[in-house]
Amino acid sequence: MIDTKQQFEHVIAVCRQLFANKLKDYGASWRILRPQSVTDQILIKAKRIRSIEEKGISRINEGITSEFIGIVNYGIIGLIQLELGYSDNVDIGETEVLSLYDKHMTETKELMYDKNHDYDEAWRSMRISSYTDLILTKIYRTKQIEENEGKTIVSEGIAANYMDMVNYSLFGLIKLVYPEIED
Repeated sequence: MIDTKQQFEHVIAVCRQLFANKLKDYGASWRILRPQSVTDQILIKAKRIRSIEEKGISRINEGITSEFIGIVNYGIIGLIQLELGYSDNVDIGETEVLSLYDKHMTETKELMYDKNHDYDEAWRSMRISSYTDLILTKIYRTKQIEENEGKTIVSEGIAANYMDMVNYSLFGLIKLVYPEIED
């Protein structure tokens, strides 16, 4: 029996541990990033995944797993930046950052659990390359919303798109970590 929640908790823990380690190395240096810059960081990671998928090789000794982890962590950074606004300096400590990370990851994960219930784990039948394409679509939607100064007429906003990018990346990580589990 597939334990979806256990798999999600495992890959989330991997992402959080890397985030916490980088926080120790760099502090919250990302606090200076405006939301558009966070979106562009995610774009770079998604484009690299797509490039590796299409070319079948990577010249840098990091595969797509590290890029999906990066998208997860930058997605959470984006949500934090949307909540706090960007800063001209590092104005937040490790404890508060990790608390915000956990808060936004919990909200994102709960959204995924609700959607997963309604869609009956359809993501398990998808290819990892489809997650990449969907992440890229969400990035371009986000960039358009940013160009519209955050305003939408009928669409979800930037936060919802960041959450979807995180969740598609978590799907990809589960498929990479647990390749034996197929639909």
